[in-house]
Amino acid sequence: MNTAKTVFLLTLLAGLLMFIGGMLGGRAGIMIAFVFSLIMNLFSYFFSDKIALSMYRAKPVTQQEAPELYAMVKKLCERANLPMPKLYIIPQAAPNAFATGRNPEHAAVAITQGALELLSPEELMGVLGHELGHIKHRDILISTITATIASAIMMVADMVRWAAIFGGLSRDDDDHPIVLLVVSLIAPFAAMLIQLAISRAREYEADKAGAIYSGNPLYLASALEKLENYAKAIPFQGNPATENLFIVNPFSSKGIMTLLSTHPPIEERIKRLREMAARGI
Repeated sequence: MNTAKTVFLLTLLAGLLMFIGGMLGGRAGIMIAFVFSLIMNLFSYFFSDKIALSMYRAKPVTQQEAPELYAMVKKLCERANLPMPKLYIIPQAAPNAFATGRNPEHAAVAITQGALELLSPEELMGVLGHELGHIKHRDILISTITATIASAIMMVADMVRWAAIFGGLSRDDDDHPIVLLVVSLIAPFAAMLIQLAISRAREYEADKAGAIYSGNPLYLASALEKLENYAKAIPFQGNPATENLFIVNPFSSKGIMTLLSTHPPIEERIKRLREMAARGI
């Protein structure tokens, strides 16, 4: 269901790019914006893992240094039919975790020291299964494609906005400057909402994977409840721009800002996992 939703939203995002590009006056504007955004996001695709791990001072750990953690991830990888990722520990008390890497062969899973101390072995399996789900589904690639299209829309919208200010684009004046201005303001916001919806859909899919790989949806449901509660109590040191990486949003959002979160409501995630358990999945 969430995979189909992701495909639909990506198609919708691409359609929005074509629409606003058409208002600009043809393919040239679309191609210029798309190429620029592709170059920027390709850098992110190939180097985001190193950037994120460095940003949070994640320490690589070997099988000898963390035998229980290593054995747990290896068991989950066998269930998921994945190669063993590199393992990292983030020296922070706030419990959380993330996965990164451009493909399963170049993947890393990082977990905070706080999560290792807080979670039971079963809960930890649920969390690690969730992160392996992101790797299995190639969510870094999906987020890169999404970011590329969304960035191109924002660039084209800027072109349209400047064109509107100077009186329109087409020679026969079919596009009224006010219409162009309104579209240029709405399109980036629409692109952002679609991008957030895709991110939330991928979280649900990773939750499902975590439930299956760990063997019990209630493991992850219990872990999410703990992580959410402690995320509110223990400050997380980091950049809010990276919130989409983590299993729960480490930077608390309140009020209307929750509508702009990259994560679905934690209550809904737990509810779905409990429903999976009730169905015997």
